[in-house]
Amino acid sequence: MSKEEVKRSIEAILMVVDEPLAELVLAQIIEVPTEEISQLLLEMAAGYEEEQRGFQLRHVAGGWRFYSHPELSPLVEKFVLDGQQSRLTQAALETLAVIAYRQPISRARVSAIRGVNVEAVMKTLVTRGLVEESGTEQETGATLYRTTSYFLEKLGLNTTADLPALAPFLPDVDSLDEVLATLTD
Repeated sequence: MSKEEVKRSIEAILMVVDEPLAELVLAQIIEVPTEEISQLLLEMAAGYEEEQRGFQLRHVAGGWRFYSHPELSPLVEKFVLDGQQSRLTQAALETLAVIAYRQPISRARVSAIRGVNVEAVMKTLVTRGLVEESGTEQETGATLYRTTSYFLEKLGLNTTADLPALAPFLPDVDSLDEVLATLTD
């Protein structure tokens, strides 16, 4: 099979996937060595970007998939949403952040960190496919939760290790001391 035929085969398969596809799977389907698939995917991604196409080929959540180009997101959003927003609430975003940074984590622990009951929010996150069960806590038997590959895909990340560091967003120790001093006065 020629290089161009392999590229065409990759494109055809990736056009129909609903989640990122690993190089190994593509290699098995097309019956070409994984190293060749990896190299061609990189070439294709660079080529699409160089040609300023309306889409990108991106490596996300351990696999490859086509995405609309970020520069065209306002146009795509207008088409897809047609004025209907389906955003997460502030409570859901906060809960999702706790899970993303502390996973695997129990519902009770998330509630303790947030200081509110998160049962309804957790159900929403599970229903939307952003969070899933990942076993049980040995000491308490509580169900543990973690983010899903869909979560990674939506954020454009390969792993949760790619999440930004929290430290820059936290108050410094001096500020905390000042706040605590005003509370105890």
